[in-house]
Formats: sequence, structure tokens, C-alpha cells
Amino acid sequence: MKLNELSDNVGARKGRMRVGRGIGSGKGKTAGRGQKGAKARSGVAINGFEGGQMPLHMRIPKRGFNNIFAKDYAIVNLGAIQKAVDAGKIAAGAALDHDALKAAGLARGGKDGVRLLGKGDLSAKLTFTVAGASKGAIEAVEKAGGSVSVIEVVSAADKAAAKKGTVRAAKIAARK
Repeated sequence: MKLNELSDNVGARKGRMRVGRGIGSGKGKTAGRGQKGAKARSGVAINGFEGGQMPLHMRIPKRGFNNIFAKDYAIVNLGAIQKAVDAGKIAAGAALDHDALKAAGLARGGKDGVRLLGKGDLSAKLTFTVAGASKGAIEAVEKAGGSVSVIEVVSAADKAAAKKGTVRAAKIAARK
């Protein structure tokens, strides 16, 4: 057997059906779509629709709660930071904030800032400016000779609410 003699089994690769190419093709006129209705038209995807029957996603009982006001933090552990210091991604004695951690590839996401957690060991002296930190993380950083300052972060939802409130207050002041 040679490389140029390799081939698929007969019928392993089936060509696609060309629809709407005349009555003799067997898939002419309506092109296998039946007649009329939304599904006969193009660009229709009725996800979860079961012909008027109560859909599965509505029949199943719901559990839990999704807090729309929850803050979204990028979680960073001290062990990962020490590993980055050892690898030379972060300079020892550097001041670290959300942007610096993101540049080092440690903080992913986190619209509302970074939360520092104490998993792992830290031996480098670093200064952190973060949106949140656990007690253990603060103790570990201070033990290594660094410092942690926790800043007040206004979430995106709070900013929108505050903006809406100031607009409303301005309108009320304009009426007086």
C-alpha cells in the first residue's frame, strides 16, 4: 500500500443535496421545506418552541437566585503572584493594581476590580491597591513587608443608578 493509493471507502463522503433546482431533481419548488409558515421562510430559528405546548424550560421548576447587583471581582491568589515574581513578570517591590495584574496575566475579567485572596505563600515585598482583600491575604502581604490598600469601587450598576438619580434631581431642580 502506498500513500497515493489511500482513499475513502465508497460512499464515505456524500455530496450535499442541491435544493431548488427544478422539479426533476426531487427537491424543486419548495426545496424540502413544505408549504408556507415561518419555517418555510429563511432566517427562522424558533428555539425552545414546542408547537404551543408549554416548553421544557418553562415546565421545569426554577431554583436559586441571581443577584444583579453583585460585584464582579477578578480573583487573584498570593501564590500566583509569587510565581509571577519568580518568573520575572512582576518586579519585586512593585506597586500592583488592577491594570498591573492584568498586564502580568493574573487578573482576568473583574469589571469591579481585583480581590486578593491568601492561597499560597508570598515572600516578595509588594504594595497592592485592590478593591478587596481577605484577612489572610492582608496578613501574609504585611508579613512579607508589603502593604495592602483597599479602595472603594463603585460598580457599573451603581454608576448607572447614580447617573439616573442626578438626571432626575436636575430635572426636579429645573422645575422649581
